[in-house]
Amino acid sequence: MTASPALPASDPRSRRNVWVLVAAQAVLGSQMSMVFIVAGLAGQSLASNICWATLPISLTVIGSMLAATPLSAVMQRFGRRTGFVIGAVAGMIGAAIGAYGLMLGSFPVFLIGSLFTGVYMSAQGFYRFAAADTASEAFRPKAISYVMAGGLLSAILGPQLVKLTAEAMVVPFMGTYLAAIGLNFFGVFLFALLDIPKPRAPAPGAALGRSRMELLREPRIAVAMICATVSYALMNLVMTSSPLAVVGCGFETGDAANVVTAHVLAMYGPSFFTGHIIARIGVEKVVALGLVILAGSGAVALSGVELEHFFGALILLGLGWNFGFIGATTMLASAHAPEERGRVQGLNDFIVFGGVTLASFSSGGLMNCSGGTVQAGWAAVNLAMLPFLVLAGGALIWLALRPKEA
Repeated sequence: MTASPALPASDPRSRRNVWVLVAAQAVLGSQMSMVFIVAGLAGQSLASNICWATLPISLTVIGSMLAATPLSAVMQRFGRRTGFVIGAVAGMIGAAIGAYGLMLGSFPVFLIGSLFTGVYMSAQGFYRFAAADTASEAFRPKAISYVMAGGLLSAILGPQLVKLTAEAMVVPFMGTYLAAIGLNFFGVFLFALLDIPKPRAPAPGAALGRSRMELLREPRIAVAMICATVSYALMNLVMTSSPLAVVGCGFETGDAANVVTAHVLAMYGPSFFTGHIIARIGVEKVVALGLVILAGSGAVALSGVELEHFFGALILLGLGWNFGFIGATTMLASAHAPEERGRVQGLNDFIVFGGVTLASFSSGGLMNCSGGTVQAGWAAVNLAMLPFLVLAGGALIWLALRPKEA
């Protein structure tokens, strides 16, 4: 009789924490697909210059980048629950300010709300690390994958909420931001169920682990961070512009929501078996496969601008992100000591979201201000992927060819 892929009954604490984090990824995580669908469209209506249409998404990513190190330090000292509640409260504040900005028709106020939303986005990024905290080494990649799989539900919930709320009020998109307030409010109570011990304070004279610069000089950590940054940044680069491209090519906002739904399903759906694939063929091969699939996404996007091209490109984009990012996260999680956890995870997410910030800024400029047409802008966005895929692929090859340490 074949065993089911259920979590191991012998590890009740890990099982409980994974299910709480899966629920958080599904419910609270849905606000991110909501933001990525409507923020650029709202920015297009509020900004005085169309080139700044995706600036709200860029500000969200900047907020995430700036919050990564402080949130990691808070979690290292006070525990995961405290950090996740801070993220949910920031998400409520950001959604409320965003709704107020829409009501006023004020682009600057809307941008402030986007910045606060980034604090939630940063906290969500730590769900995957929290899954590994109480898991055994053998179960760790599967725990990370299961939590990432919670995004499968967010892929359905988020876009459907956009369809229900985007035009539900006199002010377009305001209902979407009010719905995001409710999602974060739910999260505050959900995290009360989390059972991850606070990290022990180091004893006097105990080893504190390597410094940030020493960690960056560790080849496996450096390559993991490069591949995670490239995978996430390129996903953001293309996804940020995709609603603008879909609508700009004559399709409806509902079509853009459906494309994003397919994309997010592809991002998280494989997570049910990504951990098993990593265990079977090795993490480096899974990351390499992710980079190849990302390249395939760009090729499909460049082949046409019919609706099927958008669906195909964004589905491949999600698959490539899943293998590349989960693989890189698994590499990182096994490359540092417990006392280095807060330092290395905060540093990783600062670098990752720094790259995502640059991608987000570039996305709007490439999409709206390259070549004068929507088609030319969309082509520029996808061509911009190439040098970064070469960088990440080269880093992986370098790591594979290095002599193994004794």
